[in-house]
Amino acid sequence: MASIVLKDLVVDMPIFNARGRSLKHKVLGAATGGRIASNSAGQVVVRALDHISLQASRGDRIGLIGHNGSGKTTLLRVMSGAYAPTSGLALIEGELGTLIDIALGIDPEATGRENIVLRGALLGMRRSQIRQYEPEIIEFADLGNFIDMPLRTYSAGMHFRLAFAISTVLRPEILIMDEWLSVGDEDFKAKAEHRLDQLVSGASILVIASHSRELLLRLCNRLIHLKHGRIEADGMPEAVAPLYFG
Repeated sequence: MASIVLKDLVVDMPIFNARGRSLKHKVLGAATGGRIASNSAGQVVVRALDHISLQASRGDRIGLIGHNGSGKTTLLRVMSGAYAPTSGLALIEGELGTLIDIALGIDPEATGRENIVLRGALLGMRRSQIRQYEPEIIEFADLGNFIDMPLRTYSAGMHFRLAFAISTVLRPEILIMDEWLSVGDEDFKAKAEHRLDQLVSGASILVIASHSRELLLRLCNRLIHLKHGRIEADGMPEAVAPLYFG
């Protein structure tokens, strides 16, 4: 059964060549919202997540809210396995799908078809799965003969269509999303939004970070308000939303 367990989670980001620069400390503090400190080795760090504990199970639709730098994306990346915690426990059970950076692993010099293999492998797909899903990806991206051209010849919209088609072909148990994806040109918008709705409805657990009150209240049955890397509130959307949105 799909589940997420985080216990006393801490993530410290090292800042190199920053010791003794008081102005830099102030700028970093303002930009990140985190706390500037030093670790046991005396290295300057930003504490991005500060003793986070939470659990999620089947049926949870969790929205993360908070100002820029509050720790939302860092928390998503820990859940997705991209970041290892400095201390604490992060236990994720179930097939995981992430829509945080859908262009990660895309090679501009490789063809669209080759990038299906590259991005698919990065998503953890086996070669047999990639071959199985390749026709569906090509059809959904609707690139015509450009599928065999290098990505550097693509427009921004074509690049997005391919990356989106690859990243959303699987139906994970746990879906991790950072903001609601921009879906490119109008011709592609309805098709992409329909696929996103299918992903969300099919997932056992959804965790999404967003600044859209309307979206969060529509999708989520639980909101977590983060502030300076800490959980300020965790509860029903109608109770937690006003704490951030007013």
